[in-house]
Amino acid sequence: MADFTEYARPSADWIALEPSLPQLPNVSVEELKQMINKGREDIAAQGMSKGLSEKVQLKDYTITARDGFKLEARTYRPADVDPSERLPIYIHLHGGGYLFGTLSSEDAICSRIVNSRAEKGTPVVVFNINYRHTPEYRYPTAWEDVEDAFVWVHENVAEIGGLNDQVVVGGISAGAQLTASLALAQLHGNDKRLAACPKIRGQVLMIPCVVQSEYYVPRLDLLKSPELSSYKQCAQAPILPVDRINMFMSLLGVVGVKGAENDHRMNPGNATAEEVKALPPTTFGIAGNDPLRDEGLFYAKFLNDNGVPTDVHVFRGVPHGFRRFGDKLPGASEYWDRVMSDGIAWALSNPSVGAFEIKSD
Repeated sequence: MADFTEYARPSADWIALEPSLPQLPNVSVEELKQMINKGREDIAAQGMSKGLSEKVQLKDYTITARDGFKLEARTYRPADVDPSERLPIYIHLHGGGYLFGTLSSEDAICSRIVNSRAEKGTPVVVFNINYRHTPEYRYPTAWEDVEDAFVWVHENVAEIGGLNDQVVVGGISAGAQLTASLALAQLHGNDKRLAACPKIRGQVLMIPCVVQSEYYVPRLDLLKSPELSSYKQCAQAPILPVDRINMFMSLLGVVGVKGAENDHRMNPGNATAEEVKALPPTTFGIAGNDPLRDEGLFYAKFLNDNGVPTDVHVFRGVPHGFRRFGDKLPGASEYWDRVMSDGIAWALSNPSVGAFEIKSD
């Protein structure tokens, strides 16, 4: 029986940082969205100004979604690699509870991945898609946007200088949920376009949401005690307390939807053993002080138990979304960057399944 509570004890760096964090103002959802998006774009711009902008080539694209909406997309390539050279592709799906996130808010994240892989001699092109958000767009718009973008990448792989059979998909938080859903949909969904594309070579699931909280109850049986659940232990965790998760899900329009537990777009963590056994190698990066911690670890073990190679990492003592604080959490942030970057190369190396192991910093 599991007990993951040791991972939640705050790190020394987090204890030093937390008193300086501002409280979110009591404003409307629209004002909050504008404020958070601007803050995220400012952080990205600061990251790009620290030497990243010279190391990557950026190019923008427009993707027409199935309903005619024009989606923004951007590629990032190593500056010293000829644009005509075909590279493996990493499709990046941002986090933000389906409420936050813009194209430019991901510039530094995507550029760090490109720079890291180039420095290690295994360059990639990163493809960043700005799927649609709440409250304007509810479920399943973001899922459909990601599926449409995935197909577009394969249809336009020569233009973006990518390799059709070396596509890894990854995401952060909500983006990780979209990633997990996409991987399942390619294997078992009804969209023939997805099935016709070469199989995804790997997943990188960072601080993933894979099961809605209302369908998390059966997993309590896997714990030594229901009181040890991350939904209880981390209910008031910084950045993503449980009430904020509930707000995001309410805006998405998925709370209390009949049959949602069997909808693997919404709840990829509820897939059956038969459904997951052909999934690609999967890297997990999980925050220790996060309500989503346990579901990520349980999903990782479930994949591993059913023959899917997994590489599982826990960031001890930090909450969901900690990477935004960068050099204020140097050890955890460096570990995060390494897990994301190395997860891409690991998936492309055709790893085999081994014993389930949780690694931590």
